[in-house]
Amino acid sequence: MRAVILDLKGLETLDLSPIEHVVSELVCYELTSEDDVADRIRGFDIVITNKTALSEDVILNADRLQYICVLATGTNVVDKDAALKRGVPVSNCVAYGVDSVVQHVWSLILALHTNLLGYVQDVRQGEWQRSDQFCFFNHPIAELKGRTLGIVGYGNLGRGVARIAEAFGMDVIVSQRIGSEGVPQKGRVTFEQLIQQADVISLHCPLTEKTENLFDRDVFKHMKSSAFLINAARGGIVNEPALVEALTDGEIAAAATDVLTTEPPKEGNVLIDASLPNLLITPHIAWGSVEARTRVIAQTAENISAFCHGETVRTV
Repeated sequence: MRAVILDLKGLETLDLSPIEHVVSELVCYELTSEDDVADRIRGFDIVITNKTALSEDVILNADRLQYICVLATGTNVVDKDAALKRGVPVSNCVAYGVDSVVQHVWSLILALHTNLLGYVQDVRQGEWQRSDQFCFFNHPIAELKGRTLGIVGYGNLGRGVARIAEAFGMDVIVSQRIGSEGVPQKGRVTFEQLIQQADVISLHCPLTEKTENLFDRDVFKHMKSSAFLINAARGGIVNEPALVEALTDGEIAAAATDVLTTEPPKEGNVLIDASLPNLLITPHIAWGSVEARTRVIAQTAENISAFCHGETVRTV
């Protein structure tokens, strides 16, 4: 079967031979515009996409389309109703980036607690060189032990972050599912209890109608003024103007985010524009270790191999 990858960018340096070995031909494009999708999938049995949208019109009018693979967990870029109508299975990749995301979350937590970037900048600007003793403390340093980590979203990622927290001697509390009502299940606390008790809050929930703008000005006012917020989930979960105000007004101590509401932020973003010293921003890289991206290729090859043998795996 002939296969085409519509947007290989970000994975182009990896070994694609696992996929090449299970198809008769593999054609790759670095990126594909919306206007070019229909032309580029013409004549291909298998379409592989990451963030390039496959609309109803494109799916229903493709001449040879038999199978769709997504190089990610999220499949919102595919019109699944159209795929179902045509009888085209859709498979994704799952749990490939757990270790990478957990590692990145802890790099952000540790950087905030040690004021790592502040001290690096001090050295680069000659502050240490001008010191009258062997060290200096321009920024506060806090230990993790004894602090409380609050986790919102307790799937593979939330559990992975929690395991590391316990190794540091932190107490861990977990929010009940957002939108749930009544008494929390055993081992959970209400969202209101979590935001009031946690010294560090790490987000690992999906972006839904119930979680969009979950962290707004009112929530920040109920958090500890010494609290840190970590977001490696989705940008829309945190109201960005409200976060700027909370950091500026001292309602929370610091924050770190790997995600923004619009990515890339070509038109600017209030978090970036604010240039806040108590805010760390990374460019959606938490998932992107070489090992994690290699697993994406391996899982995609497994998905295609199964389909070619009359089976489907990781279907959505």
